Amino acid sequence: MQTKRMTFRSHWLPYALIAPQLAVTLIFFIWPAAQAIRQSFLREDPFGLSSRFVGLANYTRLLDNPEYLESFRVTVVFSTATAALSMGLALLLALAVDRIIRANQFYTTLVIWPYAVAPAVAGVLWWFMFNPTIGIFTYILEVVGYDWNDRLNSADAMTLVVVAASWKQISYNFLFFVAGLQSIPMSLREAAAIDGAGPVKRFFTVVFPLLSPTTFFLLVVNITYTMFDTFGIVDATTAGGPNRATNILVYKVYQDGFIGLNLGSSAAQSVILMLIVMALTFVQFRWIERRVQY
Repeated sequence: MQTKRMTFRSHWLPYALIAPQLAVTLIFFIWPAAQAIRQSFLREDPFGLSSRFVGLANYTRLLDNPEYLESFRVTVVFSTATAALSMGLALLLALAVDRIIRANQFYTTLVIWPYAVAPAVAGVLWWFMFNPTIGIFTYILEVVGYDWNDRLNSADAMTLVVVAASWKQISYNFLFFVAGLQSIPMSLREAAAIDGAGPVKRFFTVVFPLLSPTTFFLLVVNITYTMFDTFGIVDATTAGGPNRATNILVYKVYQDGFIGLNLGSSAAQSVILMLIVMALTFVQFRWIERRVQY
């Protein structure tokens, strides 16, 4: 099969076409990252009029700070729970669409609507529904005998942010799982059914292995989402409380940098967070991808 190649009469035209995207990447991604790395080695005076080079002092101080180490633990719990819940529910919804109402576009549209909601708005919505005074879910839990209070109870606060963050991400995962399920040849499922495999066995032996590329991709995306894009949800629901129970790493960067005005420590935290995400992505592509069946 012969492939077509695009040729340009002008040698500079291809570079001119990609120049806007390169400019956006440089201004909004590379330049801020470079500034953060530079700032992480500096310490400013209380008035922000001068700064001095302190080397790795900001990093060593962070690693000796119990509050920062606690944020690591909180982030691990939050990221694991959010990724597992959002991907699990999205897969169940995708299986329902694929098996029962494949042609019902209205159902699919309703499921993907939450993805259009901004993270802060999603946080406010769930904050109202779980509000200890006026929340509908709080009233239901009180009827069954559970006293919900995310402002005082650490477990309730973590549950609230996990549910809100998962609800926001389910739609994105759902779209990719539906696309992955519909790309699996029906003949493979029919052959497994003829061999006597039930629905559950067909899923784990035929469907899920063929979904592994989609699952792997979504795993990388969801880990990145929980590390960065959940700031608005945490800020709108719990603001990192109570007693730093939901103070994930990205929110601590905001607290120390914009509220505490400790720019050196905040920059060091952002660099560490970036390195953590890069390391997790490397591990996922280096080892987990080996188990993916294409």
